[in-house]
Amino acid sequence: MTASQPRTRIILVDDHAIVRAGFKMLLAEFPSIEVVAETDRGEAVYQLYLDHQPDMVVMDLSMPGVGGLETIRRLISRISDAKILVFSVHNEKVYVSRAIDAGAKGYISKNSAPDILVDAILAIASGTVFIEPGLDQIVAVQPRTETDYQQLVENLSPKEFDVFCLLVRGLTAQRIADELCLGYKTVANYSTQIKAKFNVATVTELARIAAILGIIQG
Repeated sequence: MTASQPRTRIILVDDHAIVRAGFKMLLAEFPSIEVVAETDRGEAVYQLYLDHQPDMVVMDLSMPGVGGLETIRRLISRISDAKILVFSVHNEKVYVSRAIDAGAKGYISKNSAPDILVDAILAIASGTVFIEPGLDQIVAVQPRTETDYQQLVENLSPKEFDVFCLLVRGLTAQRIADELCLGYKTVANYSTQIKAKFNVATVTELARIAAILGIIQG
């Protein structure tokens, strides 16, 4: 993370302390993301939001008291541009649809890989709706066009573009680090940011986009 890349500040809402602890341990590996507050109940979210002015709320749905869906509705009714990512054990259609309808900007399951959580946070922070691959078939998400992808590529920083080109050619993070004289963690962070910007979960999907744009041969 450079001085020009502010942190994405998170409020974490989950009634299980061990989940919150694991979440914070995971995100400690990513200097571009910071947990600024946490709570175990939906009733506290609005005041925490006012106190900390976060970039995003990451929350469970199943909690005592008001519950996750009502918490989303209440927060959005008061702060219409609040960004909320649901991180839930539930992956059934009814939960995903209701969360998005209530105003959430993303939905991932607690069974997803850790990288998916980070990708979702960065994607939503950049203004993209993120539904975990597989769950995204439940909610109609407008597919991107070639023009959209071209614009996204043009918006990559020079270093992000370098990493993107090497990723889609199949180089590992370590080889890219050696090639560009960067640290391994720096390349890993760039990789996560790039996938988030394209709203994809894997390098294979990035390679498909690169093929569409003619950057590599499909």
